[in-house]
Amino acid sequence: MNTRNNGGRRALVVGLGISGIATALRLRQIGWTPVIVERSPGRRSGGYFIALFGAGRAAARRLGILDRLADRGPDGTAYDIDRAGNRRPGLGFKDFPGRPWMMMRGDVEEAGFAALPSDVEIRYSTVPTLIEQDPDGVNVTLADTAGGTSVTERFDLVVGADGLRSTVRRLVFGPHEEYLRRMNYMLVAYQLPGALPGHDQTDSVILAEPGRSMWIFPFKDRPPTALLSYHTDDVDAEFTRPMVDRVRAVFGPEPAGPVLGAALDVLESAEEVLFDSVEQVHMDTWHRGRVVLVGDAAWCVTLYAGMGASSGLAGADLLGTMLARHPRSVAQALTEWERQLRPSIGYLQGNGMQMRSLFVPATRFELARRKVMVRMSKMPVTSPLLRRWRTKGKAARMKDMDFSHPDFARPGPAEPVRVPA
Repeated sequence: MNTRNNGGRRALVVGLGISGIATALRLRQIGWTPVIVERSPGRRSGGYFIALFGAGRAAARRLGILDRLADRGPDGTAYDIDRAGNRRPGLGFKDFPGRPWMMMRGDVEEAGFAALPSDVEIRYSTVPTLIEQDPDGVNVTLADTAGGTSVTERFDLVVGADGLRSTVRRLVFGPHEEYLRRMNYMLVAYQLPGALPGHDQTDSVILAEPGRSMWIFPFKDRPPTALLSYHTDDVDAEFTRPMVDRVRAVFGPEPAGPVLGAALDVLESAEEVLFDSVEQVHMDTWHRGRVVLVGDAAWCVTLYAGMGASSGLAGADLLGTMLARHPRSVAQALTEWERQLRPSIGYLQGNGMQMRSLFVPATRFELARRKVMVRMSKMPVTSPLLRRWRTKGKAARMKDMDFSHPDFARPGPAEPVRVPA
């Protein structure tokens, strides 16, 4: 085992996703030397759809990557459908609170990666295996899984931006079971080759049934992507059968019909599929000593909230700001960072729990409530109320507010999260 100990303010960033790249960018802006490690053998591309709300766009602007991003969301029509293919006007993702830009995960990662200075060191096939810290720094043992070697290095800060099942969190804070909160739902996301039968490529298509749903997210310049979501009583059992077999069983035994059937057929041969459980991360603190967690590793608000990318960018942006504001004390910087960020993240996690009923109604009652909401949105008397909820309600304001600005002032006391019924 080799040991290196370089001078200067070095930070280890674990994870080359949105949060990790954004963290490295921000640390470099304030004069730190970030080193990024990524367990994969190379940089990922593509990925599923994401939404970038005002909070994320504000952070992206300060990170210098907003000009590299664009809204791929089309001006199409949203439809609720049944299995027979019958359709009626529905509520798409853009009808939910906030003003999102729709794009792919890879769009944000590519923009951030392109903005990284060429001298930022990136090591692939590398994972931390031991993290030991003292008041002055952190010793990290890094394993090169491709070469079978390891090295121990010293850093002034370690940032775990390595996702829902974070290795940094496990090594420093404890087992995943202490922090993951299962919602008992599964997600299946993948790209379609084109529009589904009976629809245009710009259509949002939603099939919602008790305990299961299909959402088709359109883009104006590329094929749509599909999101299947369903309830389960046993998350662990979902991973014991072939994914396609399990999904077909969940959406049976009724005939799938032309639209859902076509989407399930594509799943059989999809090259890249996200198949995972829906879980949030709840922690009493996101930092311990000189180790801090950012993004899904710290708070995972779930895809239902739609704020994963935005909160990851905002958290990374604010982290660098607080480290610059408190250059003599990493502890104070992390404390102030968490103090400012936590109320917003707490609200967004609650919003994710509530928005689940709009993505996949758990019961016939929730499904009926969703149908009432759709009808209200089309009625002249009640549609202004839904429009106000979408543009000026608490959820819309929190998603579009620049809560990672260092002088952000919280707009009044927290309010309970409610989905209009």
